[in-house]
Amino acid sequence: MSQFSNNLNSSKASFQNAKVFWLTGLPCSGKSTLANALTETLRITGLKVEQLDGDAVRKFYPKLGFSKEERNLHIMQMALLASVLEKNGITVVASFVSPYEESRKFVREHCENFIEIYVSTALHECEKRDVKGMYKKARSGEISSFTGVDDPYEVPVSPELAIDTLGRSVENCIEEIVNYLQVRTMI
Repeated sequence: MSQFSNNLNSSKASFQNAKVFWLTGLPCSGKSTLANALTETLRITGLKVEQLDGDAVRKFYPKLGFSKEERNLHIMQMALLASVLEKNGITVVASFVSPYEESRKFVREHCENFIEIYVSTALHECEKRDVKGMYKKARSGEISSFTGVDDPYEVPVSPELAIDTLGRSVENCIEEIVNYLQVRTMI
């Protein structure tokens, strides 16, 4: 990781503008794992970073269900929170399934420095990684409206970055994100 650390350290001064990194993808695709690592990587540069994770945040909104309307409302609420944090100089790393293009477009429109990262891990791999057994429950009918099984996931049309985590280390995926930012001189 030494070369990666050197590249990151040489860019510290450039990590100035608050951004919203929005990681989207199927359940168990690796969004939260990448978000945790990205959050720590950005904090190394001295940035103020807030992480919003779908599983953690949902605990504060227990009455919201999983219909399309409720999912869109939830993502819109998180978009507004992310935009307020961004306007106050806090970079946001958000990891939400956010299965519908409509709600992701809403986030993009409300966040000034929006970076959509599509974690494009294939469905069969997500099912293999599912330690909670959610896919199995969805396939047996115990869980309804489960994204990827009986509720669609609308693949992002033009994300800033698409990352398939299959066979890749977390470090390698984070390095790809940092390299993307450096190439576009956004950091």
